[in-house]
Amino acid sequence: MNKATASTLSGCVVWILSIGLIASCILPVFFLIGSITSFSQLAIKTTGNLICPAGTSPESYSYETTTTDEFGNAEPATGVELHCLDQNGLIMKKDPVLYSFLWTGSFALVGLIVSGFLAFALAAPTGMLIGRFLNRTRKQNIASTIEPH
Repeated sequence: MNKATASTLSGCVVWILSIGLIASCILPVFFLIGSITSFSQLAIKTTGNLICPAGTSPESYSYETTTTDEFGNAEPATGVELHCLDQNGLIMKKDPVLYSFLWTGSFALVGLIVSGFLAFALAAPTGMLIGRFLNRTRKQNIASTIEPH
């Protein structure tokens, strides 16, 4: 393998490793932001325009429900649904889950794109640091094998 192919291959490996490390930090943050804001009016209006049929308007609907804690006990909770209302105020469609998946997934996609750009921008400096580290260790290994005369 010639030197150009080896450096290209190592550059790809550095980029893949850096995107993995950066995404493991950034992606959960964007996912958390998407999850927390999925109950907002902006989330309802934005995803409702995609989900609701033509001629309807998206509205948020909250209701009291229960959830189960880690010990199996019922706990009070608030549920949120997307309702698509026509001009008379009648519910044409109910969506309890899809709007939240779309909203949170769009934030996760933005986090992945940001991770890719950061990994691309930081791949060259990371490769240089790894190269310096490997050259320093190689020089130390060569020096340690020389016997004094």
